[in-house]
Amino acid sequence: MKLVPLGDRLVIKQVVAEETTKSGIVLPGQAKEKPQEATVVAVGKGVESDVINEGDTVIYSKYAGNTIKVDDEEYIIVKEEDVLAILK
Repeated sequence: MKLVPLGDRLVIKQVVAEETTKSGIVLPGQAKEKPQEATVVAVGKGVESDVINEGDTVIYSKYAGNTIKVDDEEYIIVKEEDVLAILK
């Protein structure tokens, strides 16, 4: 199934959090903070296409969007305004 966002919405997939710190300490599941970094999977027609494109890695607001599960994959649907930066 393919997700097609409407208007100024984006479908993003969260980047997997690291399980060890730089010093080599392994973090248990509950100690990990949810990363705010994600890859753009789909872009709605209302999004400025010259700024955000599919495949971009973005930083988004901590409590933004709605999480959904499609075909055992978790995605987040966010508004364009919830994207804070693009990582280049």
